[in-house]
Amino acid sequence: MSNIQKEVTIEALYNLDETDAKPLLEGLTYPWEALPLIKNFILELGATLGSDEYEKRGEDIWIHRTAKVFDSAYIAGPCIIGAGTEVRQCAFIRGNALVGANCVVGNSTELKNVIIFNNVQVPHYNYVGDSILGYKSHMGAGSITSNVKSDKTLVHVKGNGFDIETGMKKFGAMLGDHVEVGCNSVLNPGTVVGVDSNIYPLSRVRGYVPAHSIYKDKDDIVEKNQ
Repeated sequence: MSNIQKEVTIEALYNLDETDAKPLLEGLTYPWEALPLIKNFILELGATLGSDEYEKRGEDIWIHRTAKVFDSAYIAGPCIIGAGTEVRQCAFIRGNALVGANCVVGNSTELKNVIIFNNVQVPHYNYVGDSILGYKSHMGAGSITSNVKSDKTLVHVKGNGFDIETGMKKFGAMLGDHVEVGCNSVLNPGTVVGVDSNIYPLSRVRGYVPAHSIYKDKDDIVEKNQ
């Protein structure tokens, strides 16, 4: 394919060995292409999971037997919760959620139509919708993905010299591996953050943040010291 913006591709953003969504993602170019496919992928994958490792709780909900789910958490299917993951008090998983191993879904955190790679933490008051969070990414307390534009128009992914039409109305954020998002930040629709980048607390982010960067504001993005 020509005219591919390589910096926002799945290949550039993710180590696919760190998610059970690998069979889905490796057949696509851009990560947001997976968003409308998550539900059916979870249903197909869930049907293959053995009862020795996964407990089926309710309709289309598979939870690894080593995962810890607090009684006050709410989980709707289809959903898969991986090994060693904690789903803490009053978490709200609305369905279409593939959560990897050794993750934290914290108190009052809400998930909807997401792929969460292994070792991801969304531990305090987060909203993550129509998004993909890469390996060992972390969202600080109160940080959220905003997944619908205020004017309800279709989402574009914009960066330095490119503007990609996604054709999607609902699109939150694509976080690469090892991304750190500061507390109370808002990731606006169509945000893509490259690997190993940091977002300052209280940030309002839109478009592409390059890999290995520190985002202070839209006019102050600096390269990390290597």
